[in-house]
Amino acid sequence: RYKSMVTPRRAAVAIACCWIVSFLVGLTPMFGWNNLNKMRRTQELNSSHTEFVITCQFETVISMEYMVYFNFFVWVLPPLLLMLLIYLEVFNLIRKQLNKKVSSSSNDPQKYYGKELKIAKSLALVLFLFALSWLPLHVLNCITLFCPSCQTPHILTYIAIFLTHGNSAMNPIVYAFRIKKFRTAFLQIWNQYFCCKTNKNTTSTTTAETGN
Repeated sequence: RYKSMVTPRRAAVAIACCWIVSFLVGLTPMFGWNNLNKMRRTQELNSSHTEFVITCQFETVISMEYMVYFNFFVWVLPPLLLMLLIYLEVFNLIRKQLNKKVSSSSNDPQKYYGKELKIAKSLALVLFLFALSWLPLHVLNCITLFCPSCQTPHILTYIAIFLTHGNSAMNPIVYAFRIKKFRTAFLQIWNQYFCCKTNKNTTSTTTAETGN
């Protein structure tokens, strides 16, 4: 049913919705949910007549209430738990199909076993990388919000932020290593545009034309 359900139109709508939601969630601090008013009130209480200067640091300008209650508890933790439940169900279905196929084709069970196992490992790896990339930052944010007296090293915060950004680059790499078609396409692009290696067929054709 995949080809009938996942049409180009539905795929385009799904991608557009993902981008729109991402922009709305990511730009929410620019719409007013930030620490600007809090910092201004702090300066007024201190009766300081100096110029209002904002220190451009993550925990200074970004509201921890936004990061924890809205970002983590709404847009990260529920999808993570939902993905975990879905993947557990997928693993369960794979196990049932694997047992069924092995029993029905005892001559060559490894043919099915290798294919199903590879898919299961790929799904597990994607889920693991997602959790590894996003949980450290949000755990640090929860510590900052619920334990104001606790001091976390800035280097840990920077590493956690780097991991969240790096997650966007992880999935294509995983797919390239796990899926042959992705790997072949990436290798062709790398050889042609980075190593300046042309296709053998193209080279032979060019040589023949030059000889003629």
